[in-house]
Amino acid sequence: MSEERLFTLRNMWFRASVGATILALVGSALIGFVWLPSVQRDAQFQGIWNAICSAAGVPRQWYQAGTPLMPVTPGYKVSTVELTPHMLDDATPLSIGRGTTLSLRCTMCHGPKGMSEANSPNLAGQFAGVVYKELLDFQSGARKNAVMTPMAQHLSDQDMRDLAAYYASLPPAARVRGEPPAIVVLGAPMRNIPACASCHGGVDHKVGSPWLDGLPAVYTKAQLAAFADGTRHNDISEQMRNIARNMTAEEIDAAAAWYAGGARP
Repeated sequence: MSEERLFTLRNMWFRASVGATILALVGSALIGFVWLPSVQRDAQFQGIWNAICSAAGVPRQWYQAGTPLMPVTPGYKVSTVELTPHMLDDATPLSIGRGTTLSLRCTMCHGPKGMSEANSPNLAGQFAGVVYKELLDFQSGARKNAVMTPMAQHLSDQDMRDLAAYYASLPPAARVRGEPPAIVVLGAPMRNIPACASCHGGVDHKVGSPWLDGLPAVYTKAQLAAFADGTRHNDISEQMRNIARNMTAEEIDAAAAWYAGGARP
């Protein structure tokens, strides 16, 4: 029987195994605590120290008694619109009539009756709260668009409420479509993706979430891509950004195509 000691640095195989283990640990730490968190664009991940603390789940600076709390603010404007389930339910005929007149400036992109022929969103039948929120976000800069941002700048709060009331009063698109894809009715729970229908209608509706039926597929895909890369960030609590980042290209295509369906006026 060999009396050579196994656990000694003189043993070539022991040195190799220890070295490989150390390299694996260092590499894993660099990837998990530095590289992966640092590629995120959110404010709490900026900088190596912030990335390490965020990945480890510890505060970057421990709170000291008497020190005022300093919230982390992102480097971009966020939506501050507060919606309640019934805040725009009391639209009057006068409000809808004013919205009809105001909508004349919107027809080039959104169509004369809220049905777009330019791959812009169809607004006919859209929830009033959704139209109102997006107009406020365009006005504040929380959401940016070369056309909509300047259009929203000179609208009063009542103008936006009237436009929302008008578009909500229009009949939505009639559509022909087949069975929904799995991402719409089931989501992908293992990747933290809820069913689209749980927020956007079909199963349930979340206040502020748009009705997606009839939206052009090109528009839906563009918005999901913007959420995924962070160029659109007016989703409260980052829910759509977190969902879109985890969706595959095939899932995005399937959801966008199914919601677009065979929309017709």
